[in-house]
Amino acid sequence: MDKIPMTPAGYKALNEELKQFKSVERPAIIQAIAEARELGDLKENAEYHAAREQQSFIEGRIKDIESKLSHAQIIDVTTMDAGGRVIFGST
Repeated sequence: MDKIPMTPAGYKALNEELKQFKSVERPAIIQAIAEARELGDLKENAEYHAAREQQSFIEGRIKDIESKLSHAQIIDVTTMDAGGRVIFGST
């Protein structure tokens, strides 16, 4: 797979988002699914289906972020000489 160019700030932001999903969001949704299961019939349990849908979103986002971080190419624009040209990360 190709490298994904990323600034150090972008890499840090994705890393923080990944930590948030893994340490806060994932355990919370697991708890919500467990509580919804206790309510009874799963076929007509809206809380259960909503929690499962949220879990699916979170797991997909975690995989997406992990993929981006594993293929990241960190580009520090402060160390690059643009030579008067517009380059990646220039403002």
